[in-house]
Amino acid sequence: MNTLKKDREFQLIYNQGKKTFGYYSLIFFLKNSSNTKNCGFVVSKKTGNAVCRNRIKRLYREYLRINDARIKNGYDLILVGKRIAGQNIKSLSYDTLGRDLEKMFRQSNLFIM
Repeated sequence: MNTLKKDREFQLIYNQGKKTFGYYSLIFFLKNSSNTKNCGFVVSKKTGNAVCRNRIKRLYREYLRINDARIKNGYDLILVGKRIAGQNIKSLSYDTLGRDLEKMFRQSNLFIM
């Protein structure tokens, strides 16, 4: 799994891709021409302090690491953390966030059936 780093890559996915909403996060996704998965993570300063933002990104990375085989190849993904995730960071567990992401990936048909 490759990481998105350049602003133009993010802007292309934001402008041309589709999105799915969840309680704690959003997923923007766009079909790419290669057969690889490219992922980017965005958590705004409005979400919380640096510790909070980094924890949310670590939870996203862990979810993608564990479910890498289930997610379709050939997509660029951006996972965006919502403010509610930062407000509930003390009680937010991997399982809770994982269920939210699971629901969103199923809605957007990004899982291999």
